[in-house]
Amino acid sequence: MIRLPRKMRHSISAVWLLAVVGTPAGAAPIDPPDARVLLSTAASGVQIYSCEYDANHTLGWVFRSPRATLFDAAGAAVIEHSAGPSWEARDGSRIVGHVLAQTPSETPNGVPQLLLGTRSTGVKGLLSEVRYVQRTMTAGGAAPTAPCTVEHATGSSPYIATYTFFK
Repeated sequence: MIRLPRKMRHSISAVWLLAVVGTPAGAAPIDPPDARVLLSTAASGVQIYSCEYDANHTLGWVFRSPRATLFDAAGAAVIEHSAGPSWEARDGSRIVGHVLAQTPSETPNGVPQLLLGTRSTGVKGLLSEVRYVQRTMTAGGAAPTAPCTVEHATGSSPYIATYTFFK
């Protein structure tokens, strides 16, 4: 067993305590386990909602799907994000994700920050080895502020975010 000096043990304890105390109650960490960054992108798009009745027969906005374009560091459009949720690269590689963890956005009316597990559903290419997608730095995308008055009507809300792909 490795024995750390007392000062280092106290430092590690302090960092751990800050991490626990600094995490909002009920928020899950959204860092992927044992993964390496493949690509980080800036996204710009919309979150699409539809006006539907709930169990109390009250109309309200329900999230349906995202639609966004993801840009690399050079500003080139490299990936399209859509329902599923799914991401498709220009080379035809495609992944589908499912939410593993989420934490609130750091901005008002921002969609949650997410960690998603993925599986490949397209050809071999840029995205075929991706195991996780992390959505951070979200702004916008919350349900429309316009009243929901007609069943099945759709509305959208613009958003931006950073999507990081891990293998």
